[in-house]
Amino acid sequence: MIRRLLTALALTLAPAAQAAPVRVDGGLVEGVALPSGVRAWLGVPFAAPPLRELRWKAPQPVQPWPGVFHADRFAPECLQPLRSPRQNHYFGNEATSEDCLYLNVWAPPQVEKLPVVVWIYGGGFNIGSAAMANYSGEPLARAGVVRVNLAYRVGPLGFLAHPELSRESGYGASGNYGLMDQIAALQWVQRNIAKFGGDPANVTIVGQSAGSMSVALLQMSPAAKGLFAKAVGMSGSPFGGMLGPVPQATAEAQGMALQRELGAASLADLRALPGDKVAAAVAPRDPIVIDGRYVTGSAEEVFAAGRQNDVPVLIGYTRDESFRPFGPIKDRAALAQALEERFGKSAAAILAAYDGADPARAAADIARDATVGRQMADWARFQQRYGKAPAYAYLFARRQPYALGITFSDHDPATVGAYHTGDVPYWLRTRDALNLFRTTRVWEPADLSLEAEMSAALLAFAAQGRPASPGLGPWPAFTPHAPRLVWLGERSRVTDWPHYADIALFAGAGAAPRPVGGKPRD
Repeated sequence: MIRRLLTALALTLAPAAQAAPVRVDGGLVEGVALPSGVRAWLGVPFAAPPLRELRWKAPQPVQPWPGVFHADRFAPECLQPLRSPRQNHYFGNEATSEDCLYLNVWAPPQVEKLPVVVWIYGGGFNIGSAAMANYSGEPLARAGVVRVNLAYRVGPLGFLAHPELSRESGYGASGNYGLMDQIAALQWVQRNIAKFGGDPANVTIVGQSAGSMSVALLQMSPAAKGLFAKAVGMSGSPFGGMLGPVPQATAEAQGMALQRELGAASLADLRALPGDKVAAAVAPRDPIVIDGRYVTGSAEEVFAAGRQNDVPVLIGYTRDESFRPFGPIKDRAALAQALEERFGKSAAAILAAYDGADPARAAADIARDATVGRQMADWARFQQRYGKAPAYAYLFARRQPYALGITFSDHDPATVGAYHTGDVPYWLRTRDALNLFRTTRVWEPADLSLEAEMSAALLAFAAQGRPASPGLGPWPAFTPHAPRLVWLGERSRVTDWPHYADIALFAGAGAAPRPVGGKPRD
């Protein structure tokens, strides 16, 4: 609610100006002209509300409205559990609703055929919002692109397979409704974005964490063919055996377990339950299912068969991705024991590959590369091997400068490092969002120059299909024979991909445990 109040206040204090009405699917929408000169249309419906009999169905067309729809405020986020203080440390609370299939558009004034950048939020497919200040589209719109944030259903309301749903679907499978929402929003972009000055032939999809996994799934999906020209993934993919799609039978069994948890006797009973009760269910559940229509196999299978949407990809991760299963590591003996417990017979080879002067640093690198590092390295490798379009890679290594006395989550700010999600405000030019409710960061000149470097690379990639930045020029394409990436930090540079060859050790050790159920990722 605080976020919505601040949005309303900002718009109230802005000059009394509206963006001219635009005719889109459903009718006329009128936005607002922001003080920056950017025009914004907030809370534009792209599908019918997925309520009652439309719960757990593919998104349906919007119903036409009379007159003018005033798109001057954010819509509620999709129904989800309340965020914890850790997840809420700079976003604030928002209204939630099952009626949530809306998107936001930001555009410079009086332009045509600009690149379009579509943001897909993360949150473990359990939480997330298209209205978070950290995801604002205004800064990049000022730089000359049309920015779109789309919403999609999350949790069991967005990702549930069930035998009765499979029987009624018409194609013998179910699940992946949140992914269908993303596809429907991208179809809306194709039909309507030219009216906002965007080029439907030059759409770049961008996501982080589960949003990055979504980008990879959209690249895999035949239903998304032709809906985007480029893809950017930040810290997450279905490669590497950790978070890939599961068979339909597995997902349907999980759906039946959720039905039992909720005390329902049938699909009709489930649809009659209050949405917040469904959203709060905790029965273990893998979000993505191989349904044969939207997801046709594992990421490795789809790419090896050449069935992916073959577009340029810009992908990477952060140095200190916050997935650390080992606990505190104080010395080499503790590290060796932790690796033996986790990786078994592969432990000695992994220890030898990552051994160094600092066991804690080695533990962090191992935990990262066993999870997100492997996911992104495999994505780059499979795109380069089985596609014609290039892949570009980065590693974000900047630890944000914290104000004196401020703590971050349960971590010491001196050691949290370049954390999962920490790169987002640099790409999107939304650093000020991190200081929205309290002064947590004291930005330094290095942060300003890094933001300029990263956002310029994203804008160049969206415009031309190759990232380029002021300090580095054009970025090199990935090749497995000499794997290099762009190191993004106080001194950005092109460098060898850290431990690229060693990441293969984790394939031999088996996939990392699958986080299922209601445990979200940022």
